[in-house]
Amino acid sequence: MGTVHKLLREVGKAKAITAGTVERDVIETAAKYMADEESGLGFVYSGWTQCALPHRRLKDDEPWTVASERVRLVVQPGLRPVGEDGLLESVGVPFGAHARLILLFLQTEALRTGSREVELGGSLRQWMARLGIQPGGSAFRSVREQAERISRCRLSFHITGSGRTSALVNQSVVDKALFIEESDERQGRLSLEVAKLSEGYFEQLRKHPVPLEEAAIKSLANNSAAMDAYIWLAYRLHSLKGDTMVTWKALKAQFGTNYKELYHFKSKWPKALELALAVYPDAKVEVLEAGVVLKPSRPPVAPRLSAIQQG
Repeated sequence: MGTVHKLLREVGKAKAITAGTVERDVIETAAKYMADEESGLGFVYSGWTQCALPHRRLKDDEPWTVASERVRLVVQPGLRPVGEDGLLESVGVPFGAHARLILLFLQTEALRTGSREVELGGSLRQWMARLGIQPGGSAFRSVREQAERISRCRLSFHITGSGRTSALVNQSVVDKALFIEESDERQGRLSLEVAKLSEGYFEQLRKHPVPLEEAAIKSLANNSAAMDAYIWLAYRLHSLKGDTMVTWKALKAQFGTNYKELYHFKSKWPKALELALAVYPDAKVEVLEAGVVLKPSRPPVAPRLSAIQQG
């Protein structure tokens, strides 16, 4: 158990904040995670544990590419028709926390039910609540935008090693789109009550799922960088045979493409890592001058529980 979790158990949230030994937002995140008693599970395709979507908006016609040691992700923005003359415009690649939450929801539901078709619910408000997003005007608009971007984009995960060169190439995430027709932020009807993952994406998801704690994701729901760090740790730590150093240069290539200089990334990203550790009590990680040392740790979800949930 990490320092912040031990502190919360010994003195409680209020005294932990007053003590000032751990930053308040880390305490708040850990306390929210520890207070969640539902113990739900989420699932994500393993490719997302090594490469992720951008955190911020790109130009609408700009593709996204990011690479880790063995995986390269390329996301091409989709197109939509404009007006009656058949012209097309780019809608941009998905980005930020809401895009990640939507993808996580679709993948989790598909694995839970064993079907590519995912029930969305009768209204966007209900769907957002299931995602752990507080309903409201700006959140409604953000989810609506990210749903369309996910629906129209095409992505490729290029994986090297273990005799493989690629897993998903030029694939849509969904066959049935998630477009939202109405602008009424109080009701927010989805144009479809069922979304359908593409066959290729669903096949890879079933072959390579990574189980996550839903409580952890909900506790990080407003921080896409911390979500990425948690998903990465959930995938890497339990499979290690011994302590493993990951250099700051390698970490920047995977998590810090939005930082121009390495020293900027090195000074900022540890906060995202700290928030991720706040929702992963069994994680063993050490931050050093040369990089981050990952140590063999228990997975956030027990393998048996994961197997039961998928069944």
